[in-house]
Amino acid sequence: MLSDADRSRLKTIIIEKIQEAESDILELVDATKPVAPENSIGRISRMDAINNKSVGEATLRETRNRLKRLNNALASIDSPKFGVCTRCGEDIPMGRLEFIPHATRCVYCTGR
Repeated sequence: MLSDADRSRLKTIIIEKIQEAESDILELVDATKPVAPENSIGRISRMDAINNKSVGEATLRETRNRLKRLNNALASIDSPKFGVCTRCGEDIPMGRLEFIPHATRCVYCTGR
């Protein structure tokens, strides 16, 4: 069971991680703009730019998903079920929640 101090600390962590994710998304949106065919870059450079764009798009999708999970965690942090593994019902260790505040499963159940 999380104490009020733990919940307060986690709220701060979640808000910081939300701000980081929003900042990352802005940068990734800029980095994933289409590679214009009229740019005079070599064939290898164009292929590299297209590959980088694909990697950036995947990172952008994952960052948006993480932001959604963080927002859900922030919305549910005051729930008595927050910090309790959805699979086994045991408390998720505070260290895990500090590192991954949107975690819904303990390490053991995540690995199953």
